[in-house]
Amino acid sequence: MRSPLLLIIFLFFTSAIFAQDITIRGKITDDAGNAIPFATVYVRNTTKGTSANSDGSYTLNLTPGRYDVQYRAMGYRQESRLLDLKTTQTLNITLKAEDYQIKEVTIRAGAEDPAYAIIRKAIKKRKTYLNEVHAYTTEVYIKGMQKLLAAPKKFLGFDVQKMARENGLDSNRTGIVYLSESQSRYTFMRPDKVHEEIISSKFSGSNRAFTFNRASDMQVNFYENLQNWEGLSNRPLISPIADNALSYYRYKYAGTTIENGETINKIQVIPRNEYAPCFSGYIYILEDSWRIQGLDLFITKKANINFVDTLKVSEQFFPVGGNAWMPASLKFEFTGGLFGFKLGGYFISVYKDYDINPKLDKTQFTETLRITKGVNKKDSVYWEQQRPIPLTGEEKTDYQKKAVLAAKRESKPYLDSLDKENNKVSIGKLLLGGYRHRNRYQHETYNLNSLISSVSYNTVEGLALGYGGSFTKQIDSVNNSYLRIYGKVRYGFSNKLFNASGGITMPVGSFRLSLAGGSDVIDMNNHEPITQLMNTAYTLLNRQNFEKLYQKQYAAATLSKRIYGGWQANAGAEWANRRYLSNTTNYSFFHPKGHEFTSNNPLVPYGDVPLFAENQSFKINVRTTYDFSNRYETYPTGKRYLPSKYPTIGLSFTKAVKNVFGSDADYNLLSLDISKTDIPMGFYGKTSFYVGAGKFFNAKNIYYTDYKHFSGNQVLFYQGGISSFLLLDYYRFSTGDKYLEGHLEHNFSGLIINQIPLIRKLKLQEIINVNYLSTLTLKNYTELGLGFQTNIGLRVMYGTSFNNPGGANQAIRVGASF
Repeated sequence: MRSPLLLIIFLFFTSAIFAQDITIRGKITDDAGNAIPFATVYVRNTTKGTSANSDGSYTLNLTPGRYDVQYRAMGYRQESRLLDLKTTQTLNITLKAEDYQIKEVTIRAGAEDPAYAIIRKAIKKRKTYLNEVHAYTTEVYIKGMQKLLAAPKKFLGFDVQKMARENGLDSNRTGIVYLSESQSRYTFMRPDKVHEEIISSKFSGSNRAFTFNRASDMQVNFYENLQNWEGLSNRPLISPIADNALSYYRYKYAGTTIENGETINKIQVIPRNEYAPCFSGYIYILEDSWRIQGLDLFITKKANINFVDTLKVSEQFFPVGGNAWMPASLKFEFTGGLFGFKLGGYFISVYKDYDINPKLDKTQFTETLRITKGVNKKDSVYWEQQRPIPLTGEEKTDYQKKAVLAAKRESKPYLDSLDKENNKVSIGKLLLGGYRHRNRYQHETYNLNSLISSVSYNTVEGLALGYGGSFTKQIDSVNNSYLRIYGKVRYGFSNKLFNASGGITMPVGSFRLSLAGGSDVIDMNNHEPITQLMNTAYTLLNRQNFEKLYQKQYAAATLSKRIYGGWQANAGAEWANRRYLSNTTNYSFFHPKGHEFTSNNPLVPYGDVPLFAENQSFKINVRTTYDFSNRYETYPTGKRYLPSKYPTIGLSFTKAVKNVFGSDADYNLLSLDISKTDIPMGFYGKTSFYVGAGKFFNAKNIYYTDYKHFSGNQVLFYQGGISSFLLLDYYRFSTGDKYLEGHLEHNFSGLIINQIPLIRKLKLQEIINVNYLSTLTLKNYTELGLGFQTNIGLRVMYGTSFNNPGGANQAIRVGASF
């Protein structure tokens, strides 16, 4: 038995020796000796390949054998080399500019360009190639690099020079600010199921962080009609071979060439409207099959893209598994600038080892991303062997220099010194931003609120000071769980009431437990539709006291848990003593004509009549939500569940129990809601909606503070959100009976505004919304809103209302939707 075993061991080691990779390396240049960046190198009839770096240098690891190695770059004639590899060798390649021959065609006056006939055939085959491969797996290497090309020494008081020095940039505040590499196994199944496992990750400047590179983020498919690049463009971008592309593009035939026996047509694509969400550049179409062989496109800020001035996308395809063609490489390059800062960079992905007939199970796509512990711990030897795109000299220097910085940053002395510097107390911090004391090494943070945000004024308390703070500590780095303790004190200088409250939130097994209690003065509307700052401004400057308050002494506990996937639930209990408060001051800076303060009773505004008697309640609350999706990402710190493409349904039940701890309240409330934000509507923007309904039953004893309240608005500035009204009174239409509310909002994403010169530069998005409410006392209240929103969520709306007794019929509103 020993001899066969020894033979197996011998064969294993000898095969391992002779199967060691041989490296081809070299540089790819043009006729003038200039480097051709990011040229593609691959072995014919395989899916093994690589890409040159930005200096034109490449490496390709292969086992010994005979290979037909091909070198390609957009705009250059392909070169091939038949190699019999036995040892590592250097092979420099010169690519000549491609000579695209113009076919001899007879063009009559007014006849269309020959490109249109080719594009029509490509459009006709679009769906065929979109659905050609039902599923596949591949390995993907991604490199991302961003450089700061220019920056001011200071910006809004911030010392940019110091920041640049601490982050390894040069004295001119330029250099690499992001450099990362990753390797992934990527799996796809139609129509939209993906799974990605990060095999290795390298992040310059940090030994702990994980790359932001994602193969799923690098997936673009120009066989899709629209390219939805969220964040980069408010509007979907139109593919040059979309079904309706002829309405948006002009085409120009640029010639034909032959490569590997295939005839390739080069077509220039030109937007008919330079401000439309369309690409410019070239697309390469194979004759007879009419599929995309490659593309070299760009889009500029004229098309109202965000963050960058120009974005270039280049993609090359190669044949896989017979007739199918799959991406060989994909590259994004970008430049942009704002406020004296200028940024440039690229992301490039290289694909290999495709399997277009994998055996897959749909259940494996519940997990969309997996990053396990240790993928960022691979050493330099590993990366030298696995990295398909060589590092440039600048990138090597960046890794080396920032490795030293990373080791320093993770040391206790450095963290302590950083904390010591940042934890310094200043009057500015205490007044404006609040004070934060952080211990990075112990993962602890103490926060004190700013004094400015803690001061308010209302007619119930007069000048009020509500000052608080919190303590947070990470107690489990694996599950990324935290302990948080918070508290605040509040004192009204007019009514001379002192209140104190606090709470603690912590993990308990798989649950999250929250305990809270104390005494506080709070809004009668539990949505808190008007902020203390806004109420203070209107009270002092315009003599309008919108906010209505009461005192609440309480003790509460809540348990929450993700039951499974998109199914979440929480349950809680609260005892409270509720006390009505009257106005104690009528002071204001100004007294505009016709403006008088109202009482703290919103239902009897001009009489000091208590809205409710002092009472106690003991309530049990249960709420569960489900979003019809179980998709999640796995990190070393735990799972992160992803937003669903389906609506979220919520069911809530509240039971007020009489005679428990002296409770007076006695009722039941059952409510149901369904909502979804940002539903894509293609070129026409996105839609959001919220519908809620509920009913109180067995309501033997119910108080105003137990009512169902709504997110109304009565001032110029309002708090946005899909369930907010524009013109509804804050308190008058709260109900202790049944209700139905609905909100529908559509964002046209600049579809109309982008057609208007000058205004298009503001990158505004058109908003239209409809809000509806019906209760026992308010029948079919309806609002229609029209307005605009900026990219950062600020919006201006004009609203008009119908069936609004005693309220505003129309008004302008300014708000935020974050």
